[in-house]
Amino acid sequence: MIRSHRYDCFFKRIILYTAFSFHCTLISFFATAQIDTNAIKHIYDRVLEFDESQLDSIAYYANLIEKESARIGFYKGELLSSRLKGIHAEFSGDYHSATNYYLRCLEISREKKLEAYESSALSDLAYLYMNLKNPAKAKEYYLETAKMALKRGEVSSIVIDLSNLGGIYNKLHQPDSAIYYLEEAMRVSKGFSDAEVDRTTMRNNMGNAFFQKKQWKKALEYFRINYQVNLKAGDKDMLWYDVLNMADVFIELQRFDSAKLFLDESYRIACELHSDRKEADVHQVLAKYFFRVNNYKVAYEELEKWNMIDTMLVNSETRNTILEMEEKFHARQRAQENRLLTTELEAGKLRARNMMIAFAGVGLLAVVTAVFSYLIRTKNKKLEANNKLIQEQNSRLAELNSEKNSLISVVSHDLNTPFSSIKMWVQLMESEKNGKSDNQVKAMDRIKSSVENGLTLIRNILDVERAETNSQVIRLEKTNIPELVEEVISDYKPAAENKEIAIHFDHPNRIPELLTDKILLSRVCSNLLSNALKFTHRGKRIFVSLKKETDGLQIIFRDEGQGIPPSELKNLFSKYSKVSTSSTEGETSTGLGLSIVKRILTELNGTISCISEPGVGSTFTVTLPA
Repeated sequence: MIRSHRYDCFFKRIILYTAFSFHCTLISFFATAQIDTNAIKHIYDRVLEFDESQLDSIAYYANLIEKESARIGFYKGELLSSRLKGIHAEFSGDYHSATNYYLRCLEISREKKLEAYESSALSDLAYLYMNLKNPAKAKEYYLETAKMALKRGEVSSIVIDLSNLGGIYNKLHQPDSAIYYLEEAMRVSKGFSDAEVDRTTMRNNMGNAFFQKKQWKKALEYFRINYQVNLKAGDKDMLWYDVLNMADVFIELQRFDSAKLFLDESYRIACELHSDRKEADVHQVLAKYFFRVNNYKVAYEELEKWNMIDTMLVNSETRNTILEMEEKFHARQRAQENRLLTTELEAGKLRARNMMIAFAGVGLLAVVTAVFSYLIRTKNKKLEANNKLIQEQNSRLAELNSEKNSLISVVSHDLNTPFSSIKMWVQLMESEKNGKSDNQVKAMDRIKSSVENGLTLIRNILDVERAETNSQVIRLEKTNIPELVEEVISDYKPAAENKEIAIHFDHPNRIPELLTDKILLSRVCSNLLSNALKFTHRGKRIFVSLKKETDGLQIIFRDEGQGIPPSELKNLFSKYSKVSTSSTEGETSTGLGLSIVKRILTELNGTISCISEPGVGSTFTVTLPA
């Protein structure tokens, strides 16, 4: 499940069954009956509710569905088995394989126009990106599934998608937005029974939102209701969230005996489910508990346990990425060897032809032909030697480049661990501000700000270097550009209001939809709007506009900021370049944002330009093809 400061839960699979009784039923079924398409769908629906303690069973039934579907020619077989394989990989911590399986499900469902399965694939990807700590991308997928559910008018799916969006906004530390979507889910679910709609996820995420707002008792009410429901249903997976959430609330209420009781229970359930991620989360809350009861030695030990398990989980992902990079490198190397072999064959044909001409010549020409053939052979040998040297140098350069990229990825990831530990301790110390001087409080704020800046820098470095491994997947879809830009502006409105900066958005009517990657284009707009806010003085304005062109569309960002010196414009989009102009209120800049924008637009066949005048402001123009 998905974890933030609190423990938000997301139901992505709806059908509820008892796994053990199902397994026994299947054994009897296969012993007495011939499997058909209805039986395959029945198996699939049941296996969706298996948890992390049943990994072997998930893999077994995924392969069984694949085999039996191929035997009887069931056209949904690959789709169903791929989704179960993705769930198995996700539970195993192999996020790279899980992503590939889910993307395959999305591709098949769109090819065959199976909208319900398309919605499931989008939900699976959103759930996966939350586990990968990428809530912004997860939000895009959940917004898409919510639109599809509203179009179909399926109440149960609408409630689930709205509840999921509430969890996303909890993860983004926007509890008011979370409560908005969760209250809407409650409104839609009125008049329907608990068997028809999922209220457990809704209550859990509502409790998390009130926890973030520090309304402990209100949060506890929602968690207690869920606890009673899941205890009665015997749902251990959801019960783990309930007891851990209640333990965290009791810590804040300083009811430490109750907190320890529920922490022990959550650890027991995590062990029963064989879930390393759940066990890591328990250790993190235990560290907070022991810190609050002034047992700092044990708090440090629990934090070390959390750090060890969490690092192990992420390192497995890093290893998978490195293996993928190595495979790409070897594939390129094999292609180079094939090209070299073709060159040698062509050279051999040339030598044979020259020899035939020599033998056909008259005696007077024999000497000349022999000399000519000798010169050609000498030249070919030199050419082959040069080709071999070039290939060896290319292979060495590719190997060094791969090692460099791998080293950057590993080092950047390993830097995450100390930063995360520092952030955890600062959060714990912030909750104990009583008795601290103003200077101590300011010092904690500076530490927290430095940690956030460090984490942002690491993420940007990884993003820029990832482009060199060609790992970016482009997902083209018809996109409503005004709607996309308005959503980005909405995300930055709080920051703009904090600096008293007005953002004006203007666009002509009937802007045609563009075929582009919505998520990547959203990142471009976010980077440009963020930069405009950083370098614009308090009380000024930012203008965002759309302009239709004969062969495309322009997105224009104009600010009334400090501007950029003309001598620095030519290197503005280079990697790690920084302008001499400072942000207006001390906001940090790594020099990577515009490089990322330039790289993304190149992949989207777009361009970016900048016109700027010091003291007046800057205008960035993004041009996209129709």
